[in-house]
Amino acid sequence: MKAKRWIYRIAAILILVGIGAVMFVIGRGHTVYFDNKKMDYNGTTLEPPRKVEVYVDGERVAKLSPKDRGMATNIGQHFEMTLEITKNKGDEPVTQEVSLELPFNMDGIIVNLPGLLADIPYEDYISEFVQTDPEPTEEDEEVVTDEFAMDAEF
Repeated sequence: MKAKRWIYRIAAILILVGIGAVMFVIGRGHTVYFDNKKMDYNGTTLEPPRKVEVYVDGERVAKLSPKDRGMATNIGQHFEMTLEITKNKGDEPVTQEVSLELPFNMDGIIVNLPGLLADIPYEDYISEFVQTDPEPTEEDEEVVTDEFAMDAEF
């Protein structure tokens, strides 16, 4: 009777751990940033298109001019988007479907659109978003003065 009880307990624990592992991978959230900025790759400068509209799940999440950045959130490791690309002023937009596998170890992911459109290797146009705090200036520093100091001795 005791052995049977231990088997049920171990099986229940293994099932819960398995469900937790699956949910961790499936439910992992990512913020995906889209950079429409020029990129240097192997001595070649990849110029950004004049305008890129990014659609995720049929909804426009970004309208990017050169040097712009947009973003979308995604749950899971697979990310799909539709790009409407206008290369030059007056051109007709070209639609391109894009499907990406997102790196598991990154929360914020930057996709350089000129690199993506140039068909360079995946790891060269994907990078991790790392936020840096701006350096404090003298104007930012607060000077505290004690205007109400009491000079009287007790």
